[in-house]
Amino acid sequence: MSSLNLNKVVLCGRLTADPELKQTQNGVAVVTFTLAVNRRFQSRTADAAGGQQADFISLVAWRQTAEFISKYFKKGSALCVTGSIQTRSWQDQQGQRRYATEVVVDEAMFVDSRNESGSAGYTPDAYAAPAPAFSTPVAEAPNFEELKADDDLPF
Repeated sequence: MSSLNLNKVVLCGRLTADPELKQTQNGVAVVTFTLAVNRRFQSRTADAAGGQQADFISLVAWRQTAEFISKYFKKGSALCVTGSIQTRSWQDQQGQRRYATEVVVDEAMFVDSRNESGSAGYTPDAYAAPAPAFSTPVAEAPNFEELKADDDLPF
């Protein structure tokens, strides 16, 4: 019997609406939003109609990640997230059992450049949402040296 447990999701898509930041009763920031993610392989009916098929995924982000998403992204913005799938259930006002499956976002990252996305407040320091304290820090991009001419290349 294996004890392997892994719940990791990586999604890249576009927001279907402007994210709306809310606060819980305890003052914790939360944002729920939907990400449209194009399918890699199309059905024959979509190909015949000339359209792209997409899945619409429900997501929720908390605290600093929620604030980051609501500040820098709007409807149509490209967004890449990592997180985990969560299911929950509740009883509605009619006594019916309801279920929801959503992705709980751990990290959110820009996909488009500032000019492509139109994000007004973008700064390079705000490239990704702050990771929780228990997360490993993200490595910075290496500083490459620019070569003057192609003649200096070793191959």
